[in-house]
Amino acid sequence: MKVLTANRLTDGIAVWYADGGWAETIGNADLAHDKAAEDRLEAIGAAAYANNEVVDVNLIDVTVVDGVVEAVRLREKIRAAGPTIRGDLGKQAHPETIRA
Repeated sequence: MKVLTANRLTDGIAVWYADGGWAETIGNADLAHDKAAEDRLEAIGAAAYANNEVVDVNLIDVTVVDGVVEAVRLREKIRAAGPTIRGDLGKQAHPETIRA
């Protein structure tokens, strides 16, 4: 499975494509289960990039564990949670939003 991620151009925040817009948490990201869905997400990302909404647009691998979407790669886990040296900062400081 894959999801579409990027960084919002206005503030640099990591975002994931969900429900027709960009969400600040990975939990509700639209899941691509096949190549057609991946192609659809890539087209959405390309359009958002062309419209100067986001940068660094990528499809990333995810898994669903106990109903929660989780990134596979460490880099993407960090982007989803926040800085690794301060647990009181970033999205990890509000764990209820990560699962939302």
